[in-house]
Amino acid sequence: MTEQRHAALGIHPIDAAAADGGDHVERLQRQQVMRRARIVALVVLVLLALGAGRTIFSRLANAKALETGTAQRAVQYVKTIVVKGGDTGQTLALPGTLQGQVQAPIAARASGYLKRWTKDIGAKVDKGELLAEIETPEIDQQLSQAVAARAQAASGLELAKSTLARWESLRKKDVVSQQELDERRSGADQANANLAAADANVQRLRQTEGFKRVVAPFAGVITRRNVDVGDLIDAGGGTSRALFVLTQTDPLRVYVNVPQSYAQLVKPGQKVVVAQAELRGRSFAGEVARTGASLDAATRTMQVEIALPNRDGALLPGAYVQVQLPLQAAASLAIPANTLLIRAEGIRVALVDAQGKVTLRPVAIGRNLGESVEVLDGLKNADVLVLNPSDSIADGDRVAVAPAAASTAKGTP
Repeated sequence: MTEQRHAALGIHPIDAAAADGGDHVERLQRQQVMRRARIVALVVLVLLALGAGRTIFSRLANAKALETGTAQRAVQYVKTIVVKGGDTGQTLALPGTLQGQVQAPIAARASGYLKRWTKDIGAKVDKGELLAEIETPEIDQQLSQAVAARAQAASGLELAKSTLARWESLRKKDVVSQQELDERRSGADQANANLAAADANVQRLRQTEGFKRVVAPFAGVITRRNVDVGDLIDAGGGTSRALFVLTQTDPLRVYVNVPQSYAQLVKPGQKVVVAQAELRGRSFAGEVARTGASLDAATRTMQVEIALPNRDGALLPGAYVQVQLPLQAAASLAIPANTLLIRAEGIRVALVDAQGKVTLRPVAIGRNLGESVEVLDGLKNADVLVLNPSDSIADGDRVAVAPAAASTAKGTP
């Protein structure tokens, strides 16, 4: 193309040197752009690689943690208890009511009106001390009549004796027959018997009249007075007719009913401890005086009497008390009740050996002691039992003992 044509087209011709320099700058710029692009691509690739590696490592760590957690959750952790023979006995707590060693309602033997009473409730009396006097006009009249009848019988006897003496002298002279003499002898014997009957009647009425004085049959405390001056007194016994109730407060006695499962362990002479809720901090020592030696068929309990000294009078008859009865140590073992497995094949316990292997062993159960039960057969000392075993536990399972300190099962509940 000619210069004129370039001028006409408005295109200016480029100098060759300038053209070469421009191409070089353009190549440098392109190279710089390419270098930056490669750097950016490399950075992106590195970031992508790091992200992929982090994801892979995270997934591997999660998988390992899941595997570890699954393995840990697959392990059964149990609490155990070591069976150990009991060296102490059990203490049985039973309710009881205090009673006087001797407690008797004092009733009147003679009928009449109460003339006066000398002792009121709370009074301490000695044996033979006067408690009350009764007016008995009817008995007095009966005694007077009996005395007169006795005198009449005595005079009749005298007449019969003198008559018999005369008839015996007449019989010697053969004036009267033997039959008539025998009749006189029989009359004398009858008069003698009448006099004896009259004497007995007089003695009876005098003894009855002696009951006008109501006296204490033993030393004790008057715990009840049911009469007052002027009351009509009927002869007879029973609590409903009692004038007084007399109680001996030292010593006291307590009756308790021991269940059948403990009856064989209670013997006379055993020491007991009696406590009353109102007397805090105080306990009283007693002793088993005697046992019923048999069980009540209705309640399956044995009655036991306990003698309790009460020298200071701190305990009152009729009070409710708690009796702590120490029992002899049982020869069998006792384990907690929460170690038992009740299954269709019978009662089992889960034993754990040193390797953590579970063995289900049948046991024979004796007495139920509340929180523990007596084992008659199937266990021995130092056996390790699982506490609160799950229903799914089976023979051969592997378990791990919880890190808590193991408990010890003793022969006492």
